Amino acid sequence: MSAISADPAGQSSVVERIAAPHSGPVPFSVEFFPPRSEAEEARLWHAVRVFERMNPAFVSLTYGAGGSTRDRTVRIAGELATSTTLTTVAHLTAVNHSVDELRGLVGAYADKGITNLLALRGDPPGDPMGEWIAHPEGVRYATELVELIGSLGDFHTGVASFPEGHHRAPNLAADTGNLVRKLRAGAEYSVTQMFFDVEDFLRLRDRVVAADPEQGAKPLIPGIMPITSLQSVRRMVELSGSVLPAATADRLAAAAGDGPEEDRAAVRAVGIDLCTEMAERLIAEGVPCLHFCSLNFARATSEVLERLGVDTRGALAPA
Repeated sequence: MSAISADPAGQSSVVERIAAPHSGPVPFSVEFFPPRSEAEEARLWHAVRVFERMNPAFVSLTYGAGGSTRDRTVRIAGELATSTTLTTVAHLTAVNHSVDELRGLVGAYADKGITNLLALRGDPPGDPMGEWIAHPEGVRYATELVELIGSLGDFHTGVASFPEGHHRAPNLAADTGNLVRKLRAGAEYSVTQMFFDVEDFLRLRDRVVAADPEQGAKPLIPGIMPITSLQSVRRMVELSGSVLPAATADRLAAAAGDGPEEDRAAVRAVGIDLCTEMAERLIAEGVPCLHFCSLNFARATSEVLERLGVDTRGALAPA
């Protein structure tokens, strides 16, 4: 199997970036998703330029599986890597892809100079909680995807981790074992699914260290999000299989009020408070980076970062 040649001036690895000097108390990174329309793409690029001024350690772009936004994903990831100063991580999933197609996608990213990939098995299209069916000529597990990427050239690969345990894992021990195997297969770090209870993250970190101290030394990056809508976060939790803690749900519900429409301004204010509190605790616990799910908006995350002491001058514009 021949190697894929990436741009020799390929970007720094995520591990290098989060270890580099940074302003503020901890490095941060931002997750974007591929837009589905010209208006959404304009919003994305506005957010990109706002965050670019704040020097994140890296940005990532989620993957449109099944052809829905796949071509747009590859194009925009390439533009992030070539037309901005941002270190770009491209998500890659095994859903609906043969090994040959996966090789082609890795090659397409390499052609854009992208050497940082996040290897994910991915969720079934249409129903994230539905039955996962492997492509007959593809791979079944993220571990295999990590190994495939590693066989193709000089790439830097990360994987997903799940503070509450993946909903398909029978228990936390099995889920931890899956993560350790992905790290042993060559993943250099992991980024967690979005969560809302810091204790879940800390216990995951403890489990990985206990299972394999060598792999436990690799960066475990928490994924967090400032909540701006109670209705939206409830839907996200439902689709991801994660949990909204009772205390958090109560604070948000109190802010939302009893009217026919939630008080979005009050929910947003509480959501930013909650995210800031989580971030402060995570920083105190020594996390290597904070990864923000931005939903392609900049303002809420920027407000949290400003509270944490990150220089956001000129960045707090409506988005």
